[in-house]
Amino acid sequence: MKEQLRIIISGGGTGGHIFPAVSIANAIKKLQPDAEILFVGAEGRMEMQRVPEAGYQIIGLPVAGFDRKHLWKNFAVILKLLRSQMKARGIIKNFKPNVAVGVGGYASGPTLKTAGMMGIPTIIQEQNSYAGVTNKLLAQKANRICVAYDGMEKFFPADKIMMTGNPVRQDLLETPIDREEALKAFGFTTDKKTVLIVGGSLGARSINNALLSNLDFIMAHAEVQFIWQTGKIYYNEVKDAIKKKGDIANLYTTDFIKDMKVAYGAADLIVSRAGAGSISEFCLLGKPVILVPSPNVAEDHQTKNAMALVEKGAAIYIKDSDAGQELLPAAVHLLLNEDKLQQLSEEITKLAHHDSAAIIAEEVIKLAKQ
Repeated sequence: MKEQLRIIISGGGTGGHIFPAVSIANAIKKLQPDAEILFVGAEGRMEMQRVPEAGYQIIGLPVAGFDRKHLWKNFAVILKLLRSQMKARGIIKNFKPNVAVGVGGYASGPTLKTAGMMGIPTIIQEQNSYAGVTNKLLAQKANRICVAYDGMEKFFPADKIMMTGNPVRQDLLETPIDREEALKAFGFTTDKKTVLIVGGSLGARSINNALLSNLDFIMAHAEVQFIWQTGKIYYNEVKDAIKKKGDIANLYTTDFIKDMKVAYGAADLIVSRAGAGSISEFCLLGKPVILVPSPNVAEDHQTKNAMALVEKGAAIYIKDSDAGQELLPAAVHLLLNEDKLQQLSEEITKLAHHDSAAIIAEEVIKLAKQ
């Protein structure tokens, strides 16, 4: 009787880490239905809700991120890290995994470090074009490092690197939605170009401010339709500002878009932050995009993600501090330039990696069986 495969997947913190983790888990189950998968996340972070919703068990660690601006505040963080490593050791001892997979986020550090020390094979999935400190440290003991960008040998041992791309939400690629049907969901017509503006589930202050200060500009450009996901934090402020202006027929606002497949189907152009997961989705869908990287992330990795596309003519870049003045004029100008839209679509499609989750799952199973 063959031994059942047991796999730990660790990481989270944002949808950008959770969606790939769940996609990898689903791909493993598809290839090896009897595999037992346990997630290890960070207490109080969104994976503790999202992973069980996807049908998997998760255990939380009391881990937290370092405060890079106020180093004296990190004593409690170090204590939590030590407690997390002890808890991770207990989890690994009890679960007895054949392999541990790290997808980034607070929990992946202590989990994969402990797994490596206990002789468990490990795989890192580095989503960004600029590797984070944790993954650079974990790479020393990792058996395989799955990446989505060229040139990652400047961070990792070349013989461990495997180009896989980033797994994305699987429902996005199943049965593409009709543009007319998608636009109808937002109360829009098919005879106008449409821009989708997203800043992540919590929203992006600079992108929201760029729209809030330019509502007159939006009203003046009735030939363009705007879908605006504000994020939950900013929604009431946006709603009040629009109420003062009266009805803006070419603007649809919401705090959160549950069905991104419909939103992507309606969009001729997307304005977004430059998270690695989002970029992977744009590449697979061939969507022209204006990227406004967040400046508030480790090692400014979003700007590096954006520039990896810009250098190949696959995206437009606008600096966060310039968004207020430049974002909406650039979006409208681009929407009305059919040739440029087509060119961006063609170039970003060339960067797509298909079946990333399945490729990573095969590698995980291969390593687990060894």
